[in-house]
Amino acid sequence: MTTARAKPTDPDHYSYSVYADPAMAESFDAMRFGGPIGRLVGESQERVIAAFLAPIAGRRILDVGTGTGRAAIALALKGAAVTGVDASEEMLTVARRRAADAHATVTFDRGDAHQLTFGDKSFDAVVCLRVLMHTPGWRESLTELCRVAGERVVFDYPALASAAAIQAVARHAAHAVGARVEAYRVFSDRSVEDVLERAGFLVVERHRQFVLPIALHKRLGSVAATERIEGALARLGLRRLVGSPVTLVAERCAS
Repeated sequence: MTTARAKPTDPDHYSYSVYADPAMAESFDAMRFGGPIGRLVGESQERVIAAFLAPIAGRRILDVGTGTGRAAIALALKGAAVTGVDASEEMLTVARRRAADAHATVTFDRGDAHQLTFGDKSFDAVVCLRVLMHTPGWRESLTELCRVAGERVVFDYPALASAAAIQAVARHAAHAVGARVEAYRVFSDRSVEDVLERAGFLVVERHRQFVLPIALHKRLGSVAATERIEGALARLGLRRLVGSPVTLVAERCAS
């Protein structure tokens, strides 16, 4: 799914305007990672990212769409030299405060995923979480991630073959009638692979998180129930087929 006639740097596009709100920036972490399921999602994400980037210590890592700096701070505390960029100065203000509170050294700068200001292969690895699903020009953005990554890119997306696709359709319908919602897109694995291959990268590994929507698990509010349900679905092979969100690591092909 794409957002019709949206320009990559259009300040009125929701991916810019929603996160330019100071109240959103202050409440973002509690909204996304609060509660038992939010913490489970965040901890799982951190483990997967660490495994995909290992070894981390000493690596130069760029976090694109860093938001409040959650991933950037975690990587810095593991010994990486981290730069975080985001289009929202309001989100960066929170990120800088969180980094200071965590005694983590991270360079935070304002930047746009569509036009990164760094040279080719400036970083060993590039991370981009929950960004491509929202950004107007996802192909341009993913190409930019690959351009500035010397070795590896790690990013995530909601899968076309998943329950997330149903929610995405509903949000697009709501957005079309004027509702203030994040009308995100979903992705087929093939569409992502095509962009990566054109940029000289190949997928090495994928991690699929849940079969059922995260919102449903948050309503249940029980980590034990989530783990029991998702474990049963995984044993049936459903996570491999329709699990979402997908986090993947791709590596630059040898020239």
